[in-house]
Amino acid sequence: MSRHPLHAALVHFPIACWTLAVAADVASLWLGESAWRWSGGLLAVGCAIALAAVPAGLMELSRVAEGAAMRDAYLHMMAMLLAFMLFSGRLLLRLDQLQPLAPNTVSLLLDLGGFAALAMGGWLGGRLVYHHGVGVN
Repeated sequence: MSRHPLHAALVHFPIACWTLAVAADVASLWLGESAWRWSGGLLAVGCAIALAAVPAGLMELSRVAEGAAMRDAYLHMMAMLLAFMLFSGRLLLRLDQLQPLAPNTVSLLLDLGGFAALAMGGWLGGRLVYHHGVGVN
């Protein structure tokens, strides 16, 4: 029977939501409120599903071989934790009574930092699968 790791199925949602949230915030510089209104919901969904992806990833950690693969797994976890913290901070700093506010300079910097951490963590996650064979039967 084939095993399908839950972590691999869940991570696509935070990646997509956070990336689209950054795109919406950047687009709001030209398009205004019609773009940044999407960002708050995307950030919230991305953060919520990330909370489910973390324990699923921790369950997979026992299947990672010691050495280079484990080093990449720890780097992946650190990058994704940083992305989660930056995007969560971005969400919480720009809410007023659960209503999103227009992005300011700080929130755009959090977006860019979160996206950089997300890209690095995603690359490391791909490296775990395609280079080290983690989660591959």
